[in-house]
Amino acid sequence: MIVVAITGASGVIYGKRLIEVLKDLGKDTAVVVSDPAKIILEYELEIKEDEIKKIATEYYHPKDLTSTINSGSFQFESMVIIPCTMKTLSAIANGYANNAVTRAADVTLKERRKLVIVPRETPLRSVHLENMLKISKEGGIILPAMPGFYHTPQNIDDLVDFIIGKILDVLGVENNLFQRWAGEIQ
Repeated sequence: MIVVAITGASGVIYGKRLIEVLKDLGKDTAVVVSDPAKIILEYELEIKEDEIKKIATEYYHPKDLTSTINSGSFQFESMVIIPCTMKTLSAIANGYANNAVTRAADVTLKERRKLVIVPRETPLRSVHLENMLKISKEGGIILPAMPGFYHTPQNIDDLVDFIIGKILDVLGVENNLFQRWAGEIQ
């Protein structure tokens, strides 16, 4: 099982697409959508939280600190926070586990599981970079939503799939979502 959290940054398309791809690949997901992310889902994708619930294997309320994903005894492979707000990033970096997203991330780090954080903010302040470094030093993987262009993307879906493919690579999930660098420009 892979825990996927969607927080209230622009770029919720990445979170939705990751859950869709994981489902297509037969991977179970435990999904949490923060309250601000629910608003952004409606604004950016014109969808309701229910559409995310339909594609998730399990779905948890963001304020439920008693959910299974918030316990180290619950066996899950990894966690991806996509997109990750700077508020959520700061809470994780500083051990402030006040909701289901930050507590599950805390569990992921303390249990030495893979935590992938996809920040979607620009420009970055020094404190943002310092918080990313704190998480990286604890084993978290910072994978910004910075798509490559060497594969000559034709549309937004190509750009989104590039990032999702990179996340799956980090998680060790085989995929063909993007054209890999072949060593030379053809």
